[in-house]
Amino acid sequence: MEQKDLGTYAQNTWCPGCGNFAILNAIKTVLGELNAEGLPLENVVLVSGIGCHAKIVDYINVNSFYSIHGRVTPAAEAIRLGDPKMKVIGFAGDGDAYGEGIEHLIFAAKRNIDITMVIHNNRVYGLTTGQYTPTSPQGYRGRSTPEGTKELPINPLELMLASGATYLGRGTSHGIELLKKLFKEAILHKGFSLVDVLQVCVTYFNMYEYYDKRVYELKDHNPLDYQQALNKIREWDYNRDARIALGTFYKRGSPTFEEGFFKQAVPPPERMEKIRLILESSI
Repeated sequence: MEQKDLGTYAQNTWCPGCGNFAILNAIKTVLGELNAEGLPLENVVLVSGIGCHAKIVDYINVNSFYSIHGRVTPAAEAIRLGDPKMKVIGFAGDGDAYGEGIEHLIFAAKRNIDITMVIHNNRVYGLTTGQYTPTSPQGYRGRSTPEGTKELPINPLELMLASGATYLGRGTSHGIELLKKLFKEAILHKGFSLVDVLQVCVTYFNMYEYYDKRVYELKDHNPLDYQQALNKIREWDYNRDARIALGTFYKRGSPTFEEGFFKQAVPPPERMEKIRLILESSI
């Protein structure tokens, strides 16, 4: 399937220059490739939350679900458990995922449930015109912090690594080829995967120049090495003029939540057959 076949009739209302366009184009390309490689698109579900990022599901012609603010992760988990043949991809903003929804994200990583989370991390609440988020830098001046925020930002990848995530990557909206690579790896990974995208909001927090001067792609990095991944993740703490690593930080194999859940929760075939016969006889 070609990328254009995944388009919809919905009018795109993102601001010109928004980093969401890169995420949209990358995921459409990857879904097209996966479809050509044998993944039925009817077995793909996209989940989004509240924010500018959420519109992405309007622009891709596959199954989708709008959740409420902070609840992308549990909605994605429920869909996955409801039908384990589905590939479930969640899209959330930094405020959506790392703010109100952080507890859900932590427990999804802890469980190692087989979903993919793509975080549109523009470090600002763009839809509500510029308030600070958990990843905004200290001193950020916005509508809710006109004199500058006094808080230090969290490092979400460090938190996800500590929580048990089995795949972690980071890209930027100025690097679509790397985004495509990361998205495909994350979707095909068996277990909880998260890709943090430094997705620039040109209207309220234009960070293109800042990122362009500092980003570099990981080379000679072993994603199986936990300590090496942690060191690279900690290299940039949002507050220093350090270089910003991009790529796959961590990847390891581990039993998924579903494997244990369905082993206990799903009756054996012979019991299912008995249940079917009982139901039929009661009709």
